[in-house]
Amino acid sequence: MDSFVSVVIPTYNRPYPLAELLESLSRQTYRSFEVIVVNDGGVPVHDVVALYPELEIRLIDRCNEGHVTARNVGVQAARGEYIMLCDDDDLLLPCHLERMVPALEHADFAYSDAEIVQYRVENDQRLPMARFLFAYEYDLEAMRTFSTYVPSGSVYRKALHDEIGYFDVSVHHYWDWDFFLRAASACRVTRVAAATVLYAFSPDGDNMSRQMGDKRRHYLRRLCEKHGLGDLPVKNFWLLLDEPEVARRRTESEVIWDGQPMVSRFWTQKKRATIDRSFLGLL
Repeated sequence: MDSFVSVVIPTYNRPYPLAELLESLSRQTYRSFEVIVVNDGGVPVHDVVALYPELEIRLIDRCNEGHVTARNVGVQAARGEYIMLCDDDDLLLPCHLERMVPALEHADFAYSDAEIVQYRVENDQRLPMARFLFAYEYDLEAMRTFSTYVPSGSVYRKALHDEIGYFDVSVHHYWDWDFFLRAASACRVTRVAAATVLYAFSPDGDNMSRQMGDKRRHYLRRLCEKHGLGDLPVKNFWLLLDEPEVARRRTESEVIWDGQPMVSRFWTQKKRATIDRSFLGLL
């Protein structure tokens, strides 16, 4: 019997990317999973969810409490033996779960490589502009100076939370780095050398990882104090990738994505409705 996975997705005001993510989940070759969407006070997404009846989706509507709290709510509601995390604007290739779940036969926590994708948006559809392989050797000591852990698509045993607790809202921007360091100190971690996650990243500042303000420095100091990391500087993500100690960790990975955009049923439905209204002279 296949292990049951709970996919936890916090979302906030991104119905079109969320629909693309649900589309990618609908194409998974591994089928034993549920999806928990936690809407953190954003625009309603019931109509998005309704377009994927073949997926076992639970939608939890919350007041705006922040993405870390939303993840905790989703994990606490999960019924699966395993948890898979995913941001609402990232995507998973069809073979993702099929590759990740077997990796937990001899580990407790598995994460994959990713392709970082930059998009342009046309008529509410994201079209890929550039892609960059994000694949690095797993080195726990090196992870204390620069995290190469992409939380989207990572799968782990839900029981891990009984041992280390939930995601820490006090480190906010660095919740994923903090979670990884805590998990790695308590369980067996493995890296799956395949880029089966498409990680959305905007150089224009839309992505949280681009924020460089006082709040980010504040949360980084908290993370450093919590894990004894010293005084790490807040630096531009792309510049960090070129630093020698990070560049040395780059490694090969299986690249699978064909470069095509993910067309969701939500986008197709909206486009069809627009065409119908135009035909009737209502636009």
